[in-house]
Amino acid sequence: MRIKSALLAALMIAGIVVPSPAVASVDPSGWVAPLSTRGRYIVDAAGDRFKLKAANWHGASGTWTGSGDVNDPATHHAGEIAYQTPLGLDRAPIDKIIDGLAELGLNSVRLPFSNAMIHDTRPVPDLPANPELRGLTPLQVYDRVVARLTARGFAVILNNHTTTSRWCCGLDGNERWNTAQTEQQWQDDWLFMARRYASNKRVAGADLYNEVRRDVFDDPNWGWGNGTDWQRASQRVADRILTEANPDLLLIVEGINWTGLPVDGLPHGRPTLEPARTLSHTLVDSGKLVYAAHFYGYTGPNHSGATGTGETHDPRYRDLSPQELRDVLYRQAFFVSAETGKHYTAPLWISEFGEGRHTTDAASRAWFENFVGYLAETDTDFAYWPAVGFHEGDTGNGWSLLSWDTAGRRADVLDGTDWRGPAWRRLVSAPSRSGRIPEAERWSMLNLDHADFQASRKVRAMTDWNPGARKGVCPDGQQLTGLSHTGNRGLCTGRLAVPAGYAVVRDETHVDTDWASGYTKVQCPPEHAAVGYSVTGAAFSALLCGKSATPLGRTGRTVWFDRGDNRPSGSPGGDFASGRYKGQCAPGEYVAGVAYTGRVGSNRTPDALLCRA
Repeated sequence: MRIKSALLAALMIAGIVVPSPAVASVDPSGWVAPLSTRGRYIVDAAGDRFKLKAANWHGASGTWTGSGDVNDPATHHAGEIAYQTPLGLDRAPIDKIIDGLAELGLNSVRLPFSNAMIHDTRPVPDLPANPELRGLTPLQVYDRVVARLTARGFAVILNNHTTTSRWCCGLDGNERWNTAQTEQQWQDDWLFMARRYASNKRVAGADLYNEVRRDVFDDPNWGWGNGTDWQRASQRVADRILTEANPDLLLIVEGINWTGLPVDGLPHGRPTLEPARTLSHTLVDSGKLVYAAHFYGYTGPNHSGATGTGETHDPRYRDLSPQELRDVLYRQAFFVSAETGKHYTAPLWISEFGEGRHTTDAASRAWFENFVGYLAETDTDFAYWPAVGFHEGDTGNGWSLLSWDTAGRRADVLDGTDWRGPAWRRLVSAPSRSGRIPEAERWSMLNLDHADFQASRKVRAMTDWNPGARKGVCPDGQQLTGLSHTGNRGLCTGRLAVPAGYAVVRDETHVDTDWASGYTKVQCPPEHAAVGYSVTGAAFSALLCGKSATPLGRTGRTVWFDRGDNRPSGSPGGDFASGRYKGQCAPGEYVAGVAYTGRVGSNRTPDALLCRA
């Protein structure tokens, strides 16, 4: 498939016309909700691959540019006024728009909304093509669109696109989840939306926030533990959604879209998902995490996409050679699905990309061809931006896949006059993995940098098992397999039954052999495996041991890691504590104990593991 995709791309660049496969209108209903993940793939409830072939039906997130009369179409992006509802409902019936999505080969829709839309109780203006929506609030219209999409078999991904109902993405109050509102309000709104559609299992996912980026004063970060830490905030709200509102949803985390000031000579760029390589998410329910990223030809790995103010001399993606583009895409995002068997391995969803119908620039067209080719080659889930737009006599914004004029006449990417049509056909018709996906080994990182990190539902329901200490616990069904010498990081894996009970061990009560002579040894009781640990400051303080439902082996070995890494060949699970020494048991072994020393010069951090078969 790689050779075929590369050949097609080369022929296109050479100007040789390549026949495009036909796109058959799809019935997207042939899947069983809810969705989850297995390794790099999204699967349905039967365990079959469900590839997100999606488009963004925007509008409920806002189209107003932020100045002028909000009721004047001229003050809305490209003159496309949406009234805080999915765009186009004044020009075409809901089902006619959905017909168009199916005809383009799609099976899912990313449906943006704003927090302001949720709370707006004013009725929307009349939408002539959908008179049954008269008198409804924007949220009630959103409900109707969700209901019709899911009734037709589409998977719907709820997307918190903006906070205020303004066009994204400048200095508009929408830079972060907590720029124009508190983090508590953001979490509460997500719980409200997750509960609102909990009975509709084809509402399949929650895309937590769109294009997190710098505001005037502050950058977002990934792992600092403060109020602009996107990794922390997304982890927290995802776990709250799963435990308090809707355990069936996929939780979708976009990378960071922009940090720094877009000025030549000053540090700036698009981190995207690169930080996930060293600090990934571990949700309370394994198999619910999806990572997402956005790519447009006019932006770049260090280019904001601006023209004029905010424009730098960094290359845009469209300026890169095909190989340079592939290398950058892999580094910034595609590694999370390409590199399997790691703590960061997850499905990757390119939840926005696109190019304009009226684009004549050769570099932009080549970028689109090359990017679509890479999506097809890598069998990556995608969502085009946008699904729906306006046109008047084939003029207008021109970025959408489907567009309607005021008389309800449709133009689309496959109408024979759109240069994007052949590439679109190749994308939706490209060979892709299908059928049953086998269960994959799950690897999960524990991160005690700033607070407790207990990813077990069962342990969360218990009383505090070590008050005053920071505690890390593996997701239910996994056991501890690795620790770092310093830095308080851990690695979990396995597919065990949820423990029948737990034991907290702080001393040498259960030590049966001197497996780390001269060191303090904390060891689990017989038939228990370590599932968690705690630290006080930097010092190791206790093991949480889970009772196994089946007998455990008693023979073992000592794995020292106080002077260097000591991990199995191939580093299964990936680097879970970058820059730190790490110890890890081999596949088929479990952690039965941890050793440390209180000698002068030591911080009582882990020095050795007892690994038993």
